[in-house]
Amino acid sequence: MDGQEIKTILGKNIRFLRFHKAYSQADLAEKANISTIFLSNIERGNKFPKPEIMSRLANALEVEVFELFKPEVVPENGKETFNRLSSDIHRHIDEVFKHYK
Repeated sequence: MDGQEIKTILGKNIRFLRFHKAYSQADLAEKANISTIFLSNIERGNKFPKPEIMSRLANALEVEVFELFKPEVVPENGKETFNRLSSDIHRHIDEVFKHYK
């Protein structure tokens, strides 16, 4: 498993757990004391948080840190729907941010 694959798994798991908790990115970012933009980059697999931030994210999501790295966190039967929903949400977020640039 390479570094990018680890970042991708981490991002998908955080996004899935956030949806499961019904948190917006702003909600989770506030609970973890990070910016929404940084959280978005983590969820997309573009950034890798320091251990301190991973701990805060795990605490906010009420899971252990190791659970953020488990490949099977996202249920197999829900991956397609989750990925489609995630893609739609990211498109909407990108559209909103275009208006602020």
